[in-house]
Amino acid sequence: MDTPKFPHHRDCEALTGITLDHLPRDGSMGRVRRFVKGAYLWQPDEAADRIYFLRSGRVVVLTAKPDERPVALRTIEPDQPFGELCLCSVRTGIRGTTARALVDSEVVEIKLTNFLGYLHQNRAALDALMFTLCLRLTDAEHRIEVMAHRGAEQRLGRLLLRLATSRGRKGRIGRRDTVIVSVSHNELAQLAGMSRPHVTVTMGRLRRRRLVQYEREGLVRVDLASLTDYLGRIVRGERA
Repeated sequence: MDTPKFPHHRDCEALTGITLDHLPRDGSMGRVRRFVKGAYLWQPDEAADRIYFLRSGRVVVLTAKPDERPVALRTIEPDQPFGELCLCSVRTGIRGTTARALVDSEVVEIKLTNFLGYLHQNRAALDALMFTLCLRLTDAEHRIEVMAHRGAEQRLGRLLLRLATSRGRKGRIGRRDTVIVSVSHNELAQLAGMSRPHVTVTMGRLRRRRLVQYEREGLVRVDLASLTDYLGRIVRGERA
């Protein structure tokens, strides 16, 4: 789940998050690793001593161990960094999360000590990393807000609004737009901390109200204005 730039901080519009473009072009930083679909990049008890950049494919970072119901923390797209919380770990720190390749993927793996040394010498990369961390902190707070809703329609509806405004296929999105989001019911279940059947039932309710439309290939059309108004009516009804 990615967050757009801060809408009320115009001075930040010129900033960009850190990507592969900030790394040395000669390939001297880190090593390239390849993972087939379904492979784990790390397990919860592994050392948090390296950071990754995705060259191709798609990776999901999950909260739980494989044998538990997972909650997706973030889906990583090409060029984006992940595993950045190693910067917050002590030397003996462990991941506490799981990372898995959703499709065949290729990543650049960089040891934390090497990455920190590079940041000390490259102010542009350091600024970009700071911006990425700010965006992800903002996104984490919005995810907490979503997860705080106990009602299925509220939780899933708020999640769809967040995805629509961050993954939407438009440069700028207004409140009255209809936005297409590429997301499966299984991915929604992991992001919302719900079971797959519960998501399917709840999405059916939202579709019958014409708040969302979707097909089998996983493209969800979200009516931002109608869904926002409907969720607001639910809250007002709970308060009445």
